[in-house]
Formats: sequence, C-alpha cells, structure tokens
Amino acid sequence: MSGNTAFKQCTAEVFGTFWLVLAGCGSAVLAGSDIGYLGVALAFGLSVLTMAFAIGHISGCHLNPAVTLGLWVGGRFPGRQLLPYVIAQLIGGIAAATVLYFIADAKPGFDLAASGFAANGYAEHSPAGYSMAGAFLTEVVMTMMFIVVILGATSTRAPKGFAPIAIGLALALIHMISIPVTNTSVNPARSTAVALFAGDWAIAQLWLFWLAPLLGAVLGAGIYRMIGSKQDG
Repeated sequence: MSGNTAFKQCTAEVFGTFWLVLAGCGSAVLAGSDIGYLGVALAFGLSVLTMAFAIGHISGCHLNPAVTLGLWVGGRFPGRQLLPYVIAQLIGGIAAATVLYFIADAKPGFDLAASGFAANGYAEHSPAGYSMAGAFLTEVVMTMMFIVVILGATSTRAPKGFAPIAIGLALALIHMISIPVTNTSVNPARSTAVALFAGDWAIAQLWLFWLAPLLGAVLGAGIYRMIGSKQDG
C-alpha cells in the first residue's frame, strides 16, 4: 500500500468519525430533550449509514477503535494500520466534540456540567442508574453483536450494497437498547472525545468505555470466525 493511499484512508477516518460524533452526540446535546432516546439512536445509526456510503470504499468506514480491532481479529484488516486508524478516529472525534462544545456554548445559560455533554457513564452517571457491572456487560455484549453484524454484512457472500444499511440499523438498535444504561458507547473514540469536555467523572470512568468495547470486539470477531466460512472476507 502506498503512503498516499494510507494517508487518504486515515483522513477519511478523521472526517467519518467527526461526522459520527457531531451527528450522534450533537443530537443528544442540542436536541435530546426534543427527540428523546429514539431520535438520538437514529442519529447515531444514520451517521454511520451515510458515512459508510461516503467513505466505505476509501477506508472501510470503521470510525471506531473497537471496529478496527474486531476487523483485525476477524482477519479483515492489516495489523500495521491499527494504530494509524485509531489515532485518526480519536482526532476526528475530538475535533467534533470541540465544534459541538462551541455550538452548545453559544446558547445563553448552557451548563456543560449539567448537560453531561453526552458522556458515557455508570452508577450515578448512568442515565437510569445502572451499576458498573451492568454497564460493563452491556458494552461488551452490544459491541460483540455490532462486530458480528459488521463482519457478516461485509462478507463477500452477503448481498452486495446493503452493508451500510445493516450496520447503520444495528448501531441504531444498539442505542435503543443501551442509552438508558451507559448513554451507549461501543466506541472508545466517541467516549474519549466527549469525556475530555464533560469533566473529571467522565475521564475517571473512561476506562470502562475502552476496555468493554475492545473486549466485545474480540469476542464478536471470534464468534464470527467460528460460525462463518473461510470464503468470507
């Protein structure tokens, strides 16, 4: 792979993750009281669906360190690109959170601490008060299923052209299930980006939203390799 191709792929991941965080977290921060959990869930799903059509042919549209790890474990992604992709995703996510902060702060009376800034959390910072154990299990299982869907939908034996729809709908469904538990991460880049603005508690709890999605990604890839075919890829 040429250096120019790798640069274009990482740049696509920056912009793709930027869109996911701006659209998904932005819907929660700026319009959450109007559109509710369902609206936020659809915003996250639509952000991935639209960007998968836009950049899927360039970078694969991972937008998520857990997805990148899962694809590597699943034999679909080269290990030498893991770190560059993760760095690109973090850059895109943090850039989006920065833009979102300035937009939100433009409204008189905006209180960053009170809003939570769409940060992920457990215990007293879980939207519905779920424990750390419940949050951890939720994030592991949701990410695991997300990776299974991604690997299956992008298989060479799957119907052509429908992968973005399946993946976007899967992410929306995941949010419908788990927003009350953790605000839904399944994406360490998304969690890190807003945690940097949300404050001490979000940063202190950030470990869970790295460890659980990464573990779930490994499990999901392992499951798909077990049930899939050597012809998949």
